[in-house]
Amino acid sequence: MTDAPLTHFKPKELHVSVNRLHDLGYTTDYLGNELVSDEQICELKVQDVIISKLCAEYFIQVTRFIDDLLVKFYDMNRFYNIRKLENLTGHLAIGLAPHTSAGSLSRIIGFTDAQVCYAHPFYHAAKRRNADGDEDGLMLLLDALLNFSHAYIPDKRGGKMDLPLILTTRIDPSEVDKEAHNIDTLNRYPLDFYESTLRHEHSKELEKSMGLVASRLGTELQYEQFGFTHDTDDISQGPAMSNYKTLKTMMDKMNAQLNLAVKIRAVDEADVAYKVIERHFLPDMLGNLRAFSKQSVRCPTCNIVYRRPPLQGTCTSCKGQLTLTVHEKSVKKYLDISKEVAQRYNISPYARQRIKLVEKAIDSLFISDKIKTTKLEDFFSK
Repeated sequence: MTDAPLTHFKPKELHVSVNRLHDLGYTTDYLGNELVSDEQICELKVQDVIISKLCAEYFIQVTRFIDDLLVKFYDMNRFYNIRKLENLTGHLAIGLAPHTSAGSLSRIIGFTDAQVCYAHPFYHAAKRRNADGDEDGLMLLLDALLNFSHAYIPDKRGGKMDLPLILTTRIDPSEVDKEAHNIDTLNRYPLDFYESTLRHEHSKELEKSMGLVASRLGTELQYEQFGFTHDTDDISQGPAMSNYKTLKTMMDKMNAQLNLAVKIRAVDEADVAYKVIERHFLPDMLGNLRAFSKQSVRCPTCNIVYRRPPLQGTCTSCKGQLTLTVHEKSVKKYLDISKEVAQRYNISPYARQRIKLVEKAIDSLFISDKIKTTKLEDFFSK
């Protein structure tokens, strides 16, 4: 699910009754008044999450599997006994970001029609995410505890990633990424803030008057009484799904991002294009290029993997034809789009040279110097 930061909510936005929220510890709204209406605004607790309905429906299927596992394999009673969506509230889950091995404990309190995971900025930061559209996953706690073993972990480099080897059970705001400490907690910005924008003052000059989270660390207020400046009718009124999922090809996604950059005067579209190429496309191509040169081969018939191709050129076990595990197309997949974007947005000569060097490295691997395509006129003297 796509990460989205949230500090306040209304019960009606969660598709959960007020009585159920009372059971979950939400007895007052953010002003301290007794919670009696689904229109009142409540402050989200740091480790509570609001998940998409699609995720919840998937979780319900998982709970049925786990309950059957407990009964039939462990000879124990069912644990979840989920009958409807609201029964899932109050259960614990683990949030885990890609390429990490440290999960963060959370509690499900509600559901949204959007394909997002609404959670406190501290929670996203604890997962090593800054909630700017990143995506990661949730798993039910009991699923992670029952269906995990070190025997499943690959022995290759990177094999311990994407696994909850460590679990953070309590979030300490002072230990999360400092980006989350820059959240302001005011209900209304002071006049000095707007006047300083006209004077182009550095943001550091206003930190003390903006009520940043950093000034609350170590106190009771580091977890609660966060303010907000604008209300909304429904947190899910925006796009229900990220365009990154709806757009099919990488070129479509790149064009959408750069077209938006062109429309925003505060953004340098050439710089955006260069950063996407430098931080995503080039490392991906170079990584796949290294992987291609060091790859193993596999027999699709009996699934045996060979570190190096056998001299006979076929599988030594079943004589089947061998196939690569990393293909030429995966190495070249971002080359054409990198060249096209570099030319269209006139990025720096240095960046274009880097793309050219990567292209030469790829060609040196896949194009033989001994085999050249020639035409008859190539032999005519000029």
